[in-house]
Amino acid sequence: MRLAKDLMAATSAPLVLAILAEGESYGYAIIARVRELSNGEIEWTDGLLYPLLHRLEGSALVASRWGQAESGRKRRYYEITDAGRDELAEHRRQWATAVGALTQARVLAQSVAHLRAHVVAHVVAQGSAQGKGTLAW
Repeated sequence: MRLAKDLMAATSAPLVLAILAEGESYGYAIIARVRELSNGEIEWTDGLLYPLLHRLEGSALVASRWGQAESGRKRRYYEITDAGRDELAEHRRQWATAVGALTQARVLAQSVAHLRAHVVAHVVAQGSAQGKGTLAW
């Protein structure tokens, strides 16, 4: 699935912060975790992730250090900071509000559709009972 550009932009920072809240990680592992969390529906590239990590680090929401992978290669590890945890909590509150509003809108739309169908069925039944073949509004 390809997320709309604005939705991708809105979800990428909180998603990285949530992944790093699980523990320290590095670029490829973050990309793999996004794929895992989305059941393969979201595919990030290096071109999306590394500028984002750089911005998050510049905002002091994540910190990084150089380490060494088991293969001996140098690898940059990222971890969430206390400010990043606070930011993640705020993102979660905001997303809960947005999801709640979307859910309520969906429930309302379903209720209106159900009510409309019920009214139409009632009017049709009344028209049939009176021998009328058309709806009289």
